[in-house]
Amino acid sequence: MADLIFENPDDISRSTSDSPTMHFTVKIKSFSLLAKYSMERYETGEFESGGYKWKLVIYPNGNKDKNVTEHISLYLAIEAADLRPPGWEVHAIFRFFLHDQIRDNYLTIEDTKKRERRFRGIKLEWGYDKVIPLKTFKDASNGYLVDDTCVFGAEVFVSKQRSMDKGECLELIKESITNKFVFRIENYSKLTGDDYDSNSFNVGNYKWKIWLSPNGKGIGMGSYNSLILALANKSNLSAGMKIFAEFTMRILDQINGRHPSAKLSRWFSASDYVHGWDRFISIGSSNLTNMGLLVKDTFVVEAEVTVLAVVKTTP
Repeated sequence: MADLIFENPDDISRSTSDSPTMHFTVKIKSFSLLAKYSMERYETGEFESGGYKWKLVIYPNGNKDKNVTEHISLYLAIEAADLRPPGWEVHAIFRFFLHDQIRDNYLTIEDTKKRERRFRGIKLEWGYDKVIPLKTFKDASNGYLVDDTCVFGAEVFVSKQRSMDKGECLELIKESITNKFVFRIENYSKLTGDDYDSNSFNVGNYKWKIWLSPNGKGIGMGSYNSLILALANKSNLSAGMKIFAEFTMRILDQINGRHPSAKLSRWFSASDYVHGWDRFISIGSSNLTNMGLLVKDTFVVEAEVTVLAVVKTTP
């Protein structure tokens, strides 16, 4: 048997056991073909322990996502469907085994302090990036790979389970989505209602509307018109969901192209779904006509909306 050489991070302990208790084993025949067939990751079938379903995840040439090479990476994964109801988490202590087929004992790999690991919706896998160097593993005198065959095993003890407190996830959108929508109001001078809303339009997965109050709202009432951006499908939002949007409103100058505009960035939610300006522009008809904003008694508003981020409750 060759001298065993390992990288020994502080959190990994290795020892030898003659007859450990194992909840699951996987035998791999023709191990060398995994690389030939480009099988960089292998997930075993499920096994049950502590009332939950688990599986082993093996990277025969190292987990490239962790920049691991020349080692075997090995992880324990819980079945996501077992984490019910939402927010459920399972604490478990586990260890891995590698069969020495010459001496018929097992290399045991475990956490040095035998710490329990928390499996939950955002962390389904725990394990070790560098379980064993490939050079050590493939040395036939060590007994781990004999006739191109090896056996891995796992032992899992569930220590506790509980429901996690509510949290949230903020997703910033890298490729933000922008859309423009034009709201054309004819016979503007004959409007008698307080509020008028546009058809809905889409930006990303959300529907929006422009609200116009010809005679103003709040501090703008009677002197200014008010322009509001409203989230039209607020009833479809899940509890705690918020949308961060940047938006520009323009009243289109139909003669000179000098469009009065204003810009805001705000969070929208089911309970806070309208944002804008009570005092956008003076409502005098002569003022609007002179500025090219009211032509043939038609008033045109444009909204440009960009969705920048979304918050959802977790899990």
